[in-house]
Amino acid sequence: MPGLFERDFIQRLLPRAATSSDTGRALGLAAAAMATNVISLALTIVFARLLGTSGYGAMAALMSAFLVLGIPGQALQVEFAKRVSTSPDHGRVAGELARWVRFLVAAAATTAVVGLLLRDPIAGLIGVEEVPYGAAGVLPTACIWLLLSVQRGVLQGIGSYRLVGFSLMGEALSRLAVGTALIGAGLGATGAFLGSGVSMAVIAVILGRNLGAALPDPSTLSSRARSMRDTLRGAVVPLVALALLAWLQNVDVIVVKHQAATDASASSYAAASVAAKTIFWVSVGLGLFLLPEAARRSHAGQDGRSVLVRTLGIVALVAVPMVAVYALAGQLLLETVFGSRLDLASHALPWLGAAMSILACGYLFVQYLLAVQSRIFLAALAVAAVAQPFVLIAAGTDLKAVALGLLAIQSAWVAVMAALSFRSRAWAPAPEPQAASQ
Repeated sequence: MPGLFERDFIQRLLPRAATSSDTGRALGLAAAAMATNVISLALTIVFARLLGTSGYGAMAALMSAFLVLGIPGQALQVEFAKRVSTSPDHGRVAGELARWVRFLVAAAATTAVVGLLLRDPIAGLIGVEEVPYGAAGVLPTACIWLLLSVQRGVLQGIGSYRLVGFSLMGEALSRLAVGTALIGAGLGATGAFLGSGVSMAVIAVILGRNLGAALPDPSTLSSRARSMRDTLRGAVVPLVALALLAWLQNVDVIVVKHQAATDASASSYAAASVAAKTIFWVSVGLGLFLLPEAARRSHAGQDGRSVLVRTLGIVALVAVPMVAVYALAGQLLLETVFGSRLDLASHALPWLGAAMSILACGYLFVQYLLAVQSRIFLAALAVAAVAQPFVLIAAGTDLKAVALGLLAIQSAWVAVMAALSFRSRAWAPAPEPQAASQ
C-alpha cells in the first residue's frame, strides 16, 4: 500500500502521545519547527567550515535568491491549509492537488533546462559567477519548494500534523546529509545548494505517497477541482501578510548594520537577534496547527479563538523563562554560543527577547486572522512595516535603545492585532466554487 513504510517510520519518529490532544499536537509541531531550526543552524556551521569564506558566501547568495522566490510557497501553503480544512469534498482536494503536482513537476523540469542554458546570465544576476551550475538550480529548486509547500498545506488541512512535522525535520536533516556528501564529492558551493533541491524532492516524493493513500483517486475527479487561478487569487492576502511579517522580523538587523558605530557592534547585534528569534520558530510551528484548526472550527460556526488562546499560552510559557535567562545570563550565553567578540549586545538581549516574543504572538494573530478570512489586519501590518525602520533609526547607535524601540513598535501593532482577533468569531461557510477547467 503506498506510503505504508513511511507512515510506520513516522509513527516511530513522532509518537502518538505527542499528538493525541490539541495542546499535544501544537507542541509537537512547535518542537518540530525548533528542531528544524537547530538542524539548520548546524548546517550553517558545517557548511561554513567545509566551504570556507568565499564558498560559503556563494552558497549564501544562492540561498538568498531561492528564499526570495520561495515566499509564494508559504502563501500557497496557507491557502491550501485554510481551504482544505473546511472542505468536506476530498475528491475535489485530490483533483486540485494532482493538477498542481503535474504543473509544478513540469515547471521544475522546464526551468532546469532553461537554467542550464542561461546559467551564466543567471549567475551574473545573483552575483555568483564562480558557480554557474549552482545558479542554474535556483529556479527548479524554487518549483520543488512550491510543490512541497502545496503538499504541506493539504496535510495541514486534513489534520496530518505528524507528517508535516516529519517533513520539516526530514528536509533539514536531508539537506545536511546530502549537501555534506556533495561538498565531499568536490562540488563545493554548487553541491551545498543543490543538496537542498534534492532533499526537497525526496521529501516531496514521500509526502506524495502518503497523500495518495489518504485522498481519493483523482483520475476521475479532476474536473471538479478548483482552478489554479482561483487558488492563486486566494493566496494574495497570505502572500502580502507573510512578506510584511518577514520585513518586521528582519529589518532591525539591516538598520543596525547601516548605522552601528562599529562592525563589532553590528555583528554582536546580529548574534543577539538570532538568539532572541528562537521564540519565533516556536510560533511558526504552532501556526501550522492554529490556522487549519481555527479555520475548521470557525467555518463550522464554533469559536476558533480557543485554539488561538491555547497557542498563545504555549508561547508565553516558553517566552517568560527565555527572557529571564537572557536577563540573568545573556552575556554568558552569547559568549558561549557565538564567542567573546560577539557579546557587546548582551545588555540589549532581554529587550530583544521580549520584542521577539511579542512578534511571535503577532505571527499567531496573523495566522488566526487569515484562518477567519480577515483582510483589515493588513493595514496594521503595513503601518508597522513602514514605521519600524524610522523608529529604529531614531534610536541611534545605542543597541539597547534599538531593542527598546523594536519592543515599542512590536507591542503597538500586536495590540491592534489582538483586538481584531478577539473581536472576530466565525465566518459563514462560503459556497463551493463551480467546477473550472484549466
